[in-house]
Amino acid sequence: MLPVHVESERPMFSHSPSLSEYLRRMIQYAQMDIDYTFAQMLYLCLAPRKVYQLTSYRKQTKNQWARDDPAFVVVMIFFLTIAALAYSVALQAGGAGFLHILVLFVGVNFLLAGLVIASAAWFVANNYLRAKSFHGVEQRVEWMYAFDIHCNSFFPSFLVLYVLHYFLLPLVVQPTLTAAVVSNSLHAGAMCYYLYIMSLGYNALPFLERTEVFLYPSGVLVLAGIVLSLLRVNLTLVSIQTLGV
Repeated sequence: MLPVHVESERPMFSHSPSLSEYLRRMIQYAQMDIDYTFAQMLYLCLAPRKVYQLTSYRKQTKNQWARDDPAFVVVMIFFLTIAALAYSVALQAGGAGFLHILVLFVGVNFLLAGLVIASAAWFVANNYLRAKSFHGVEQRVEWMYAFDIHCNSFFPSFLVLYVLHYFLLPLVVQPTLTAAVVSNSLHAGAMCYYLYIMSLGYNALPFLERTEVFLYPSGVLVLAGIVLSLLRVNLTLVSIQTLGV
């Protein structure tokens, strides 16, 4: 069971925080619930549906679907910084190489990709997946909730592609078919689980339908992993070449 959590002391039924307010909270440790964040991360790996069960409670008490606590983003950036340091050491990248990896991990893979994916999913959900309602107030997906879903989906992928992958580096950097299969399987599996968590997030909203569409790219990812492996294209080696180290 997730620990009891109060996301802020703002009045009940307040609106979602502005971007400036959200960013300001990122440097105010006292306003972040780190224990609750770790509990969420654990459940995202073991029982992700439980994390999204809290969204209806948040809607009832605060009239918003999205978290207003930036702790999840802060912890994720911290983890990615540690991962960037570890990879820079393993790849003997040096100081400039570390900064390059850090920008790629945090700035591109997490934040920029998150902005793009969240915006695209937010657009699709609001324009094509909302159920027609003839009674009650029309509801829409909050963009911040779409970004929350990206953050939730990213964490299990981080464990596979940044942590497990790190310990498998001696194997997956080899120019062999086995290395390509292992590397590409990690990438495909992590991305498929990302889509699964993403689908659960939108399925938790009662005014959306056909949210299984977010799972459809999984087939393409699996097929791509098989084809790349047969061609001996190793995504780990491709990534290292992209890092330029």
